[in-house]
Amino acid sequence: MSKSYFQFKQFGIKQDHCAMKVGTDGVLLGALAGNEKAKNMLEIGVGTGVVSLMIAQRFGSMKITGVELDQDAYNQALENARNSPWWNRISFYHQDFQSFSKEVSEKFDLIVSNPPYFPNHLKSADTKRNLALHNDSLSFDDLLDGVESLLLEKGKFWVILPSKEMRLLERKALSKNLHAEWQLLVKDRESKPAIREIQVFSFEMVEKSTESLVMKNENGEYTLAYSGLLKEFLLIF
Repeated sequence: MSKSYFQFKQFGIKQDHCAMKVGTDGVLLGALAGNEKAKNMLEIGVGTGVVSLMIAQRFGSMKITGVELDQDAYNQALENARNSPWWNRISFYHQDFQSFSKEVSEKFDLIVSNPPYFPNHLKSADTKRNLALHNDSLSFDDLLDGVESLLLEKGKFWVILPSKEMRLLERKALSKNLHAEWQLLVKDRESKPAIREIQVFSFEMVEKSTESLVMKNENGEYTLAYSGLLKEFLLIF
């Protein structure tokens, strides 16, 4: 692969104008989020478009909507979607999520996000990367306000974050009546702490269940669980 392009088995991602390239977070979210019952999905912050395209590949009749604030990322995600086999089911909008959530009348049974999460992190000189990583432009409060407004009563909200930030989001979500119902702890090695968490939130109060995904064995080889999850997408499996 090159830095400017990432080839999947059924589609390609141009990413030379995107601050955040294709990475493990988005790929895991795209491989896991949703189920066959969901008919329409919203992605908050589409970036390259990889999450939406992976979900489009998995669910053949799902209508997919995405919103992206950065102009260059939006343009590239739109190009990636139009070059995919599922272009006719995907609509991306160049807009901030706060205004989008107030203006759109449609509600969604699946909402996904790989959100910015550094509130007080030392910023780099790369303004586009700052926009993708730092939540100045989309705080957790604004994110959850929009999700509360746009999620259907029986809908699910999927999100991936580091553990510390996930605890904060989980606490704030309760004030919006959004309850964590499933948690996946993502580990690089079994002996290491989780590097990311994926959680599913809904308006239903249920006991949260927890699972783990270990990406590599102690010898550095990918585990069967990880390769099995991504074998329909990544060329290396």
